[in-house]
Amino acid sequence: MSTSEQYLASAIALAAEVSEVKLGKPANEIKVALAFENDSFSQDVRAGVIDDINKFGMQIVIDDKLPAELNDMAPILVKVKALKPDILVVSGHAKGALTGIRQVGEMRVDVPILAMTHCDSANVIGKAPEAAEYTLCATQWAPTMSYSDDLFGSAGDFASLYESTYGYAPPYQSAESAAAVMVFADAFGRAGTLDREAVRDAIAATDMETFYGNIKFDETGKNIAKPMALYQVLGGELKVVAPSAFAKTVPVVPRPPMN
Repeated sequence: MSTSEQYLASAIALAAEVSEVKLGKPANEIKVALAFENDSFSQDVRAGVIDDINKFGMQIVIDDKLPAELNDMAPILVKVKALKPDILVVSGHAKGALTGIRQVGEMRVDVPILAMTHCDSANVIGKAPEAAEYTLCATQWAPTMSYSDDLFGSAGDFASLYESTYGYAPPYQSAESAAAVMVFADAFGRAGTLDREAVRDAIAATDMETFYGNIKFDETGKNIAKPMALYQVLGGELKVVAPSAFAKTVPVVPRPPMN
């Protein structure tokens, strides 16, 4: 898996990528608003976002914690309407995602880029379809991505095989598990033995492409070769729009003003 600090870093990278053409300003003039739950996962996500904000020289204009009960973002959104950031980034698990989407719609908050975690588990499309439109949503993997390998073929090929075998579409957990087995098999082959230390060293030296994404580990064991992907809600469907090198759909930026 991509680790938690990478969850919404792709949104910052996307904003930087499109800033000149879509937002009419260089990346270092982009203003960012942050709203994160005060739990370990969300704060890890925040740390990764801030790393990328600093990398591109962007400006943080709001950096607030979501309320503990996750049922009212209005005070934060009032600031967003006043300060007019270019991107609003939210992480509050499923309840925070639904609260954010609903109140963005109710308060008619026009922010050019809205990115958050847990769109799918919150079912933001089903529960707040109008407000959810054009939202960027983090995901580990999607069948429409252009990753591929010699065993399963493309991400779409894996998804089709999985669904025909088990009767339902693969969640990313199934895809990552299959990729993990591929990593072990590759390491066993390169090690030429089942000796534990030799296999460990072979895993550490992994550098491969799979239908799930590229895999290469840093010294702490994290996979640094597979970025998080971003869906965008377009026409009531989740379409992968980033990273652009592996996406088939162009993101809509900025979000059109609300009616």
